[in-house]
Amino acid sequence: MSRNIVNRRMYDWKAAPWRKLERAVFKLQKRIYRAAQEGNKRKVRRLQGLLNRSWSAKMIAVRQVTQQNQGKKTAGVDGVTALRPSERQPLVRQLQITRKVKAKPTRRVWRPKPGRDAQRPLGIPTMYDRALQGLVKQSLEPEWEAIFEPNSYGFRPGRGCHDAIAAIFNSIKQKAKWVLDADIAKCFDKIDHSALLDKLNTTSPIRRQIRAWLKAGVMDQGTWQTTNAGTPQGGVISPLLANIALHGLETAVMELARTKKEKEKLTVVRYADDFVVMHDDQSMIERAKGVVERWLMRIGLELKAEKTNISHTLEGNNPGFDFLGFNIRQYKVGKHRSGKSPQGTILGFKTLIKPSNKSIRNHKERLSQIVQSHKAQPQVSLIAKLNPVIRGWCNYYKTVVSKETYSKMDQFLWILTWQWATRRHPNKSHHWIAKKYWTPQDWRKWNFIGKAKDGSDIELYRHSETEIVRHMKVKGVASPFNGDLVYWSQRLRKSFLFVFPLSPLGV
Repeated sequence: MSRNIVNRRMYDWKAAPWRKLERAVFKLQKRIYRAAQEGNKRKVRRLQGLLNRSWSAKMIAVRQVTQQNQGKKTAGVDGVTALRPSERQPLVRQLQITRKVKAKPTRRVWRPKPGRDAQRPLGIPTMYDRALQGLVKQSLEPEWEAIFEPNSYGFRPGRGCHDAIAAIFNSIKQKAKWVLDADIAKCFDKIDHSALLDKLNTTSPIRRQIRAWLKAGVMDQGTWQTTNAGTPQGGVISPLLANIALHGLETAVMELARTKKEKEKLTVVRYADDFVVMHDDQSMIERAKGVVERWLMRIGLELKAEKTNISHTLEGNNPGFDFLGFNIRQYKVGKHRSGKSPQGTILGFKTLIKPSNKSIRNHKERLSQIVQSHKAQPQVSLIAKLNPVIRGWCNYYKTVVSKETYSKMDQFLWILTWQWATRRHPNKSHHWIAKKYWTPQDWRKWNFIGKAKDGSDIELYRHSETEIVRHMKVKGVASPFNGDLVYWSQRLRKSFLFVFPLSPLGV
């Protein structure tokens, strides 16, 4: 009787001990990471097989795709969306990597690209394939985290775009440099399958399963199409596969530097398919571009000409460059505002990173669209819609020089809300409108505050309320799987952007 109760509780989804399951998975991942660092391939394969058969790992994988992922309500070709708790446990029992590999085609979904009229294709796998991809990713990721290059920051646990920006700042803060700012054309859609599978160098069952996902094809409006290249955007494992395909790019460029001094001058920073190469010699940047183009040809990729530029951080008609929504540039200043070298020498310029003009323009358009779509809505509805957008945008840029930009955005938002209010009451005086929608509070004269149904006040969030907090770049090749719990727990407390893969620290 007691054994049956225990088994029933262990398989009761709502009563599952998630923290214990996460710790069990993390311990295995940490062992895989260390074995990969030691170069013990046999041990890595054995531990990966153990993890792929683990009930804890299967539970975590199913939970991720049915409860936690943003696309949990997006159906694949089978029409299955987020499962009920009673339906998740049967899916856990079905997950298995077998010799008879099968994979259903992905469902093609078109999504608009931010700030552009173009659309990008997403391939949505079935719920079963998503869960199985999550399981395979749990075993592959720690192995590759031990191998990945230090300046790769995209789609990796414990790393983010702000680490990439900090790495760029560290490279140019003491010296003006030439920059190759490049983007890979249709990276996810053109990766050569054979080159990717050869680079994976994994066990036969995992290789066969990944090959089945790559070759499964897509269903676009009821028409099946073959997939001879690329990894489907929308799959759980796709970002990891893209990083594996692009692994080695930094090493290939760094081989141009023959001496230790030259290697210190040359820097490569990559975030997914966007990357920059920096050096103080323009000829070195030209040679690096040629190396990158030849290296990408091996995996079926090429640079996007319209998004690949060579510029200087200080000199020229249009100095600086945009990367990940930030504008990175150096400004000539006098000795009192100039940056200084570690020896105290005046550099004659100041390195500043700000939100890019394109990002500011897109944010303004988003705010305008929200206000336009809420012409007839009450004030609290407008505020409730604007606040998350403002907070999200401000949080992304709170690590750089954004105070002036925040003030200008507040002025723009004031104009939008004033136009919204005067349009609603064309026959009322400005004094009456201001008194109705704006409330004096503390030292401020204008506070856009609405009354909720329960009588509480809801205030429009101001951009300038966001405090600037400098971001500390992740150390070298550090990874959450290295077991340094002290470092990662401290980083978790200090960095508002840090996301741990399975939160095994208990903090």
